[in-house]
Amino acid sequence: MTIVLTPVWHNGVQKLKVTSRPPPARPAKGLLPVAFNEDVHYARCMAQLRSKDKDIEKNIYLTQLKDADLNTFYRICLNNMAEITPLIYTPTVGDACLQFRTTSFISLKDKGNIGKILRNWPRVDEARISVVTDGSRILGLGDLGVNGMPISIGKLSLYVAGAGIRPESTVPICLDMGTDTQRYLDDPLYLGLRQRRPSLDEAIEFMDEFMHEMSVVFPKLLIQHEDFSSAKAFAFIDRYRDQYPLFNDDIQGTGAVVLSGFLNAAKLSSAASGRPLTDHKILFLGAGSAGVGVAMQLMSFFKLQGLSDEEARSRIYLCDSQGLIYDARGPMAEHKKFFSRKDYEGPPMKDLTNIVNYVQPTALLGLSTTKGAFSESVIRAMSALNARPIVFPLSNPVRLSECEFHEAVEWSNGNVLFASGSPFPEEAFDGHMLYPGQGNNMYIFPGLGLGAIIARACKVTDSMVEASSLGLANSLTAAERDDDLLYPRVERIREISGQIALAVIRAAQKAGVDRSSELRSMGDRELLAFVQERMWHP
Repeated sequence: MTIVLTPVWHNGVQKLKVTSRPPPARPAKGLLPVAFNEDVHYARCMAQLRSKDKDIEKNIYLTQLKDADLNTFYRICLNNMAEITPLIYTPTVGDACLQFRTTSFISLKDKGNIGKILRNWPRVDEARISVVTDGSRILGLGDLGVNGMPISIGKLSLYVAGAGIRPESTVPICLDMGTDTQRYLDDPLYLGLRQRRPSLDEAIEFMDEFMHEMSVVFPKLLIQHEDFSSAKAFAFIDRYRDQYPLFNDDIQGTGAVVLSGFLNAAKLSSAASGRPLTDHKILFLGAGSAGVGVAMQLMSFFKLQGLSDEEARSRIYLCDSQGLIYDARGPMAEHKKFFSRKDYEGPPMKDLTNIVNYVQPTALLGLSTTKGAFSESVIRAMSALNARPIVFPLSNPVRLSECEFHEAVEWSNGNVLFASGSPFPEEAFDGHMLYPGQGNNMYIFPGLGLGAIIARACKVTDSMVEASSLGLANSLTAAERDDDLLYPRVERIREISGQIALAVIRAAQKAGVDRSSELRSMGDRELLAFVQERMWHP
């Protein structure tokens, strides 16, 4: 069943008309050709999909197929993960957001009535996972307002495909909290509120009601926050993480997937240099919610090597659009202060090559959405310092990536340990094939969500997030390690999600936040089988 919230106007005030429609039924046999065959139907759908020459057209086709034939849509996803994931999520979902024209949202104008709206959801008892966005910081595209709804829909499709979450248990929500993008305020076809976004205090007042009502109406629901602006993302996760089963994928999910790839990259880099793992230093370009969230998560890498919190923090440097972040530079956003350097008091340092030469990092990570920021000069400087430099340009989509794989390969003479946010093709170099890693959050959040749901966790702890990262890092096969892969092949996503869910459940049990106490007596093999049995299959 799908809820449609349609804005209507009465005496100059916008209200929501709530209607519902049942999910599309599979056609009765009498309505199908006598010789109908599901395998032939599947092949025809794949042929139609591949006949389209633009990714956005493929996205539209898949969206329509999902609405018309859920089982075939997810069969296609599961059988072709590497091909389909970029079409239903990063990077094509960014284009889908820009063309979005749907009407499903909860508005600031609904304050005081949010619970009534949520209770119209037709399958309240089946709801297990919700992805919630306000569309304020989408994929490097900025504030898209209600046009961010495809983000929630796309993420939930990956929960279903990647971890076997039942489709009917997913709840996509876009919060219409206005927009600061002038072209949408001026656009007669824009369906959201034509007003500027509220202050943080006003947003928190609205979110207090929303989060409370979500917990009342959907008592078994895990909530994922997605693509909120940096200030609100940190404020909301800090405020609600101990009250509700909640995590922020930009802050925690991105941090976990990068930590996983970094663990594997650091071992390869140290093996090449002969330097201990404790010698690594990480330089970030980008200090928004994702950048700081990843930096916080990567402290775990150093603490796993026996370093203290302060020692771990000292190994991490951040840059923003004004250059190296340090205390003497002057006032800065609150979330940047934790990693602000106290050991530098010189003039502002803005050139990234100069910063690399000053910091002498073993790893360079980009979450800046600045195309080409990792220039030839920067990569060559990293290569001069390291036998195998770690370079992770993580910004999405491809057009905003700090560098491309072929550039990093060429400028590092084939020695780079590379992972990106968006997919890049493999590269032949010096007679052998090099494979780029993709630090895609879909490696983490489906398994993390599945584990939290099965454990019935009352909150998502840092230890559960770290467990998801370690579970991913340890999931490489021998063949994948032989190819120097930093992440496993995405075709194994269901297997990987099961392993991550197992690790997350164990972490929830150890933290005492699980409510499925009957799972505690199971051995790992029995519990993994239990997890796998609960995965939905089309």
